[in-house]
Amino acid sequence: MLSRVFNLPKHALFTRTMSSLTHVSTENAPKAIGPYSQAIVANGFVFTAGQIPFDPKSMECVAGGIQEQTRQALTNLKAVLEAADSSLDKVVKTTVFLKDMNDFAKMNEVYAEIFGSARPARSAVQAARLPRDVLVEIEAVGLVGK
Repeated sequence: MLSRVFNLPKHALFTRTMSSLTHVSTENAPKAIGPYSQAIVANGFVFTAGQIPFDPKSMECVAGGIQEQTRQALTNLKAVLEAADSSLDKVVKTTVFLKDMNDFAKMNEVYAEIFGSARPARSAVQAARLPRDVLVEIEAVGLVGK
Protein backbone atom coordinates (compact mmCIF):
# COMPACT_ATOMS: atom_id res chain seq x y z
CA MET A 1 0.00 0.00 0.00
CA LEU A 2 2.67 2.55 1.00
CA SER A 3 4.72 1.57 -2.03
CA ARG A 4 1.87 2.76 -4.26
CA VAL A 5 1.44 6.04 -2.36
CA PHE A 6 5.12 6.90 -2.69
CA ASN A 7 5.53 5.24 -6.11
CA LEU A 8 8.29 2.97 -4.81
CA PRO A 9 9.02 -0.59 -5.73
CA LYS A 10 7.24 -2.92 -3.34
CA HIS A 11 10.52 -4.25 -1.90
CA ALA A 12 11.90 -0.72 -1.19
CA LEU A 13 10.01 -0.36 2.06
CA PHE A 14 11.59 -3.48 3.48
CA THR A 15 15.22 -2.98 2.56
CA ARG A 16 17.66 -1.79 5.17
CA THR A 17 20.70 0.28 4.53
CA MET A 18 23.65 -1.11 6.39
CA SER A 19 25.76 1.74 7.62
CA SER A 20 28.93 1.84 9.58
CA LEU A 21 29.03 2.82 13.21
CA THR A 22 31.64 5.36 14.23
CA HIS A 23 32.81 5.41 17.83
CA VAL A 24 33.46 8.92 19.15
CA SER A 25 36.11 9.73 21.72
CA THR A 26 37.44 13.06 22.98
CA GLU A 27 39.76 14.08 25.77
CA ASN A 28 37.59 17.18 26.28
CA ALA A 29 34.99 15.10 28.11
CA PRO A 30 35.38 12.47 30.84
CA LYS A 31 36.55 9.13 29.51
CA ALA A 32 34.04 6.31 29.65
CA ILE A 33 33.97 4.68 33.09
CA GLY A 34 32.74 1.39 31.68
CA PRO A 35 32.64 -0.67 28.49
CA TYR A 36 30.91 1.92 26.29
CA SER A 37 31.68 4.76 23.88
CA GLN A 38 31.27 8.46 24.63
CA ALA A 39 29.07 8.51 21.53
CA ILE A 40 28.24 6.58 18.38
CA VAL A 41 27.57 8.14 14.97
CA ALA A 42 25.20 6.22 12.70
CA ASN A 43 23.04 7.21 9.73
CA GLY A 44 23.59 10.94 10.17
CA PHE A 45 22.86 10.98 13.89
CA VAL A 46 25.04 11.03 16.98
CA PHE A 47 23.88 9.13 20.05
CA THR A 48 25.75 10.19 23.18
CA ALA A 49 26.32 8.27 26.35
CA GLY A 50 25.01 9.99 29.44
CA GLN A 51 27.35 12.78 30.49
CA ILE A 52 27.98 13.25 34.16
CA PRO A 53 29.48 16.32 35.85
CA PHE A 54 33.08 15.13 35.97
CA ASP A 55 36.02 17.34 35.15
CA PRO A 56 37.65 15.59 32.17
CA LYS A 57 41.17 16.14 33.49
CA SER A 58 40.76 15.09 37.12
CA MET A 59 37.89 12.62 36.55
CA GLU A 60 36.33 13.98 39.74
CA CYS A 61 32.85 15.41 40.19
CA VAL A 62 32.79 19.21 40.14
CA ALA A 63 32.13 20.97 43.43
CA GLY A 64 28.76 22.54 44.08
CA GLY A 65 25.12 21.70 43.72
CA ILE A 66 22.73 20.89 40.90
CA GLN A 67 23.45 24.05 38.89
CA GLU A 68 27.21 23.55 38.86
CA GLN A 69 26.77 19.87 38.06
CA THR A 70 24.30 20.61 35.25
CA ARG A 71 26.69 23.16 33.74
CA GLN A 72 29.56 20.64 33.75
CA ALA A 73 27.43 17.81 32.37
CA LEU A 74 26.33 20.08 29.50
CA THR A 75 29.91 21.25 28.92
CA ASN A 76 30.91 17.59 28.60
CA LEU A 77 27.95 16.91 26.32
CA LYS A 78 28.97 19.83 24.08
CA ALA A 79 32.51 18.45 23.83
CA VAL A 80 31.29 15.00 22.81
CA LEU A 81 28.88 16.46 20.25
CA GLU A 82 31.63 18.61 18.74
CA ALA A 83 33.93 15.58 18.50
CA ALA A 84 31.16 13.93 16.46
CA ASP A 85 30.83 16.93 14.08
CA SER A 86 27.64 18.06 15.82
CA SER A 87 26.70 20.79 18.29
CA LEU A 88 24.09 21.76 20.86
CA ASP A 89 21.98 23.48 18.18
CA LYS A 90 21.79 20.19 16.24
CA VAL A 91 20.44 18.20 19.19
CA VAL A 92 16.99 16.77 18.54
CA LYS A 93 16.39 15.00 21.87
CA THR A 94 17.85 14.96 25.36
CA THR A 95 17.16 12.86 28.40
CA VAL A 96 17.98 14.35 31.79
CA PHE A 97 18.34 12.01 34.75
CA LEU A 98 18.03 13.70 38.13
CA LYS A 99 18.78 12.25 41.54
CA ASP A 100 16.00 14.44 42.95
CA MET A 101 13.15 15.85 40.84
CA ASN A 102 12.99 18.76 43.30
CA ASP A 103 16.16 19.98 41.53
CA PHE A 104 14.32 20.31 38.21
CA ALA A 105 13.79 24.10 38.29
CA LYS A 106 17.43 24.85 39.12
CA MET A 107 18.65 22.37 36.50
CA ASN A 108 16.26 23.88 33.98
CA GLU A 109 17.67 27.40 34.48
CA VAL A 110 21.16 26.27 33.48
CA TYR A 111 19.83 24.02 30.70
CA ALA A 112 17.87 26.92 29.15
CA GLU A 113 20.87 29.25 29.45
CA ILE A 114 23.22 26.83 27.70
CA PHE A 115 20.85 25.62 24.98
CA GLY A 116 19.71 29.18 24.27
CA SER A 117 17.17 29.33 21.45
CA ALA A 118 17.63 25.64 20.63
CA ARG A 119 14.73 23.71 22.08
CA PRO A 120 15.29 19.98 21.57
CA ALA A 121 12.66 17.52 22.67
CA ARG A 122 13.43 16.47 26.24
CA SER A 123 12.51 13.98 28.89
CA ALA A 124 13.46 14.41 32.53
CA VAL A 125 13.25 11.55 34.98
CA GLN A 126 14.24 10.91 38.56
CA ALA A 127 16.67 8.04 38.98
CA ALA A 128 17.10 6.15 42.23
CA ARG A 129 20.87 6.39 41.89
CA LEU A 130 23.20 7.84 39.27
CA PRO A 131 26.80 6.83 38.51
CA ARG A 132 29.26 7.93 41.18
CA ASP A 133 26.33 9.43 43.11
CA VAL A 134 26.16 12.57 40.95
CA LEU A 135 23.04 14.75 40.94
CA VAL A 136 22.47 14.83 37.16
CA GLU A 137 23.29 12.91 33.98
CA ILE A 138 22.37 14.08 30.47
CA GLU A 139 22.35 12.18 27.17
CA ALA A 140 21.45 13.42 23.69
CA VAL A 141 20.67 12.49 20.12
CA GLY A 142 21.71 14.99 17.48
CA LEU A 143 22.34 15.48 13.78
CA VAL A 144 25.88 15.35 12.43
CA GLY A 145 27.49 17.39 9.67
CA LYS A 146 26.27 20.56 8.07
